[in-house]
Amino acid sequence: MLLALTHWLSTNIHGFRVFDYITLRAVLAAITSLAISFAVGPTMIRKLTDYKIGQSVREDGPQSHLVKSGTPTMGGALILVSIAVTTLLWADLSNRYVWLVLLTMMGFGVIGWVDDYRKVVHRNPKGLPARVKYFWQSVIAIVVGVYLMLTAVTPAETELIVPFFKTIALPLGGIGFVILTYFVIVGSSNAVNLTDGLDGLAIMPTAMIASALAIFAYVAGNKVFAAYLVFPSIPGAGELAVFCAAMSGAGLGFLWFNAYPAEVFMGDVGALALGAALGLIAVIVRQEIVLFVMGGVFVVETVSVVLQVASFKLTGKRIFRMAPLHHHYELKGWKENQVVVRFWIITIILVLIGLSTLKLR
Repeated sequence: MLLALTHWLSTNIHGFRVFDYITLRAVLAAITSLAISFAVGPTMIRKLTDYKIGQSVREDGPQSHLVKSGTPTMGGALILVSIAVTTLLWADLSNRYVWLVLLTMMGFGVIGWVDDYRKVVHRNPKGLPARVKYFWQSVIAIVVGVYLMLTAVTPAETELIVPFFKTIALPLGGIGFVILTYFVIVGSSNAVNLTDGLDGLAIMPTAMIASALAIFAYVAGNKVFAAYLVFPSIPGAGELAVFCAAMSGAGLGFLWFNAYPAEVFMGDVGALALGAALGLIAVIVRQEIVLFVMGGVFVVETVSVVLQVASFKLTGKRIFRMAPLHHHYELKGWKENQVVVRFWIITIILVLIGLSTLKLR
């Protein structure tokens, strides 16, 4: 919206042409989404509290978590509102990638909202049945994958780029690309959701990874930078830097209220949506493997759950004291803040490794 306005104003006032620069709009998007989060957050938390939309806590988990029972949840709606409004204000709304990521995020957000609503309002501990949840996640992911496959202009848009190597790009073919897209989007969505178990644990890595993906998107959308760094040139992908910046700003704004001791929890409505958005952006800019590296905390958390369930079903024994992994370390004696901050530090290291692939090729 504001971009269209600045285009109209720039016909008479040349100074408004500065808003054509993606970098400026990305900075403004981060500031705007942060401001929206700060402005809307207290009211949303108060409303959630009034409606008694509170989190239920597992009785078999760390005893320190029992005090969190009743803390407002579904706060991820605040993040989605901040991102959506900011994107509509600062992004180029003629860009198909912007709409694709925005609609995918909101679609997964609806799935998460229904799940949360059943848990906290209907008092159904199971929420949305897993098969129903995965069905709708799969539908959205497959539709997105097919759309990207059918609209691909160059072979590079459907190849698997191997980081740290300039010339290794694996052709996936149409079906292979759709399958990869499905697993990246659905896997990333559920990985973030599994990680969202401690105050601030999921949102900070999400914001950091989104910031890194903004750089990858900008490079992929810029022919000169893409050619220099031997990256696939994806026309229009640069505009996703604005979306990523909005996600980072909204994430930091939410962290203000979600930091220990949390005033509000993200819930599935936020975790599923943010994870799906990260996965789709990585697919568009052809950095699925880099996302796997930068999101190492999400990956390990997910693997810990898979291993725990598989081990218990096959042998009747548990590998970890409790899964996901962050609960294992809590039960070993780590304080909640220690787990969170240490996982943040690991994510910083992994994000820097991911960014190093920009040049180390």
